[in-house]
Amino acid sequence: MAPASMDRPHFVGIGGAGMSGLAKILAMRGAEVAGSDARESATVLALRQLGARVHVGHAAENLADDASCVVVSSAIRDDNPETTAAVARGVPIIHRADALASLMQGRRAIAVAGTHGKTTTTSMLAVSLASLGLDPSFAIGGDLNEPGSNAHHGTSEIFVAEADESDRSFHRYSPEVAVILNVELDHHANYASLEEVYDSFLTFVDRITPDGTLVISSDNPGARELTSRITRKDLRIIQVGESGDADVRVLEFSPRGLTGRVTVALPEAFGGGELTVTVSVPGRHYAFNAVAALAAAASIGVPASDFGPALAQYTGVRRRLQLKGEAGGVSLIDSYAHHPTEIIADLEAVRGHAGAGRVLVVFQPHLFSRTQELGVEMGQALALADAAVVMDIYPAREDPVPGVTSDIVVRAAAAGGAEVHPVHSMAAVPDVVAGLVRPGDLVLTMGAGDVTFLGPEILSRIRT
Repeated sequence: MAPASMDRPHFVGIGGAGMSGLAKILAMRGAEVAGSDARESATVLALRQLGARVHVGHAAENLADDASCVVVSSAIRDDNPETTAAVARGVPIIHRADALASLMQGRRAIAVAGTHGKTTTTSMLAVSLASLGLDPSFAIGGDLNEPGSNAHHGTSEIFVAEADESDRSFHRYSPEVAVILNVELDHHANYASLEEVYDSFLTFVDRITPDGTLVISSDNPGARELTSRITRKDLRIIQVGESGDADVRVLEFSPRGLTGRVTVALPEAFGGGELTVTVSVPGRHYAFNAVAALAAAASIGVPASDFGPALAQYTGVRRRLQLKGEAGGVSLIDSYAHHPTEIIADLEAVRGHAGAGRVLVVFQPHLFSRTQELGVEMGQALALADAAVVMDIYPAREDPVPGVTSDIVVRAAAAGGAEVHPVHSMAAVPDVVAGLVRPGDLVLTMGAGDVTFLGPEILSRIRT
């Protein structure tokens, strides 16, 4: 059962990826969950089926008289009527990260952090551990293909969680095992420099329990720099990657269409010898995420020889290179990539699937702050595609910034030699794409905003 303060929680923005997961776990633990969201969705319906009371729209009267606390994320503005009502009535307001930290208390927690790959790696751990019968609890920032959920209240002592650095909320966690996949500058509204990012990740490392384990990339430059700054003596550090000094060393990666095989050399502590793992999602970066998941599981005592085969049960996360369908000989894949590094990795990954056909990207820049700082790099990354349709910026929680538009991305892509088509009306995108593609091509809808909803309409236009 949840702590007393979480017995009757009210979630503002309950339909969000992170918030809905916590609400599901609390409902499964017996809490009387309530909340609100801006719109109806499949997530809202699933929460209601678990017994949650969910209102559509935000209003002060949504907050029940007996609410024990109000849970918010960093995306909720201070003037939200429900948080305003909570302040007026003296109802405690709890950040999403503090709620998650309370759920992890008393369990063997694995927290997965990094600029890229958190959701995938957390999902790989959850699915693989579950397939071994270990029934972990998990909270993930995306919906798994297998159980179709982003969260679960398990019966074992293991709790796997995605640790978000974007707002420094991962400082609230105290995991037994932490995973850091990579360290790069992102989330420019909260971090002014890479030095601030290093300091934030070091704080996260300091939160690992005494005699705990850090699994960290040996290949990513930012991760290597972070490792050099760690001074804790009671911490076991396991480096993973291709570098010669890696503890779990990648010997070979073999792409095979929409799957791949990765062979690693294991340290004696993890059983020694070599192990070959099949990863049922495309791309070198996903294979390396699988190796990090393997090391994390081995760090809590799961035999690598068992976990490796279990990884084959993982078939992906919604929006992480998810095949949405085919029409007229054209395949359409959806990608959450929104940072230049992610864009490059996913474009390289889908090349093998495209075969002799072309790769056409429908890209929606995410956030004004990110586009202001990384828009040029986004455009340069898009130049790896054969053609790109660039939409207007998806603002999410941000207000417009004067002079910052998707034209920054368009100009950089064009300067890089890309065939680029700016489209400022979302409704016009399907017709534009249908006019560009030919049989054998692959369309990649890409971005962290509502570009994901265009897939079915694009396929429909191609059919006609």
